[in-house]
Amino acid sequence: MKKLIVLLILLASFLFASPTLAYTVKKGDTMSKIARENGTTLQELAEANPQIANLDMIQIGETLTITNPDNSILDSNIPEATASVKQELSEKPKTPRDRDLLKTLKTTVETEPIVEPEKTASVKVNYSDAEIDLLARIVRAEAQTESFKGKVAVACVVLNRVESSQFPNNIKDVIYAPRQFQPVSNGEINKKADEESIKAVYAALSDQRHIAGDSLFFYNPTIATSRWLDSRETTVVIDRHVFKR
Repeated sequence: MKKLIVLLILLASFLFASPTLAYTVKKGDTMSKIARENGTTLQELAEANPQIANLDMIQIGETLTITNPDNSILDSNIPEATASVKQELSEKPKTPRDRDLLKTLKTTVETEPIVEPEKTASVKVNYSDAEIDLLARIVRAEAQTESFKGKVAVACVVLNRVESSQFPNNIKDVIYAPRQFQPVSNGEINKKADEESIKAVYAALSDQRHIAGDSLFFYNPTIATSRWLDSRETTVVIDRHVFKR
């Protein structure tokens, strides 16, 4: 039934919408990510949204216009079996049969309860693609042998530091702060991030932001040469890393 509801909503969008889509910015979104996931280019997305003065700074809850003249996104989400139905709805209804079809659509959508997603407070997403790439590289270097959850937790620690008054207020300065991350001194930070580390960063920027709690530090006590973190309060242990506040 849920699949039918989704299908009917998509068909309704195809029927009534102009060749543009309204997109609501979510936590972890960047302009390039939105463009990539919606089948357009960053330049086209920027041109469609002249109100965005800085492409590296968008807000959660902000509505963007996405140009989609070929309805490629809609086409990719509707099964081939519905092609004939979509064709029937491609023009505004003029016949009694068309009106009956739309009446069925309207009745089905109205009688099935639709749960709206929880509203999120508007928070600035001010991480550029370069910062996200840098964060993914430190995650790879620090947690390449850890689980996905362990990688997410490392990303969360960096983000916690950005938000803490004890550390610099941007990803680059947090990572390159003196004597903070060994991969900076041994050059591992310069290696390309792997796909799982990139995914871990986006998870840390969205639904898994809580994994490391309010941790500001992490270390592997088995191989650590400095023991100063032993005295700090432990927040969580994930794989071989102990996280501290």
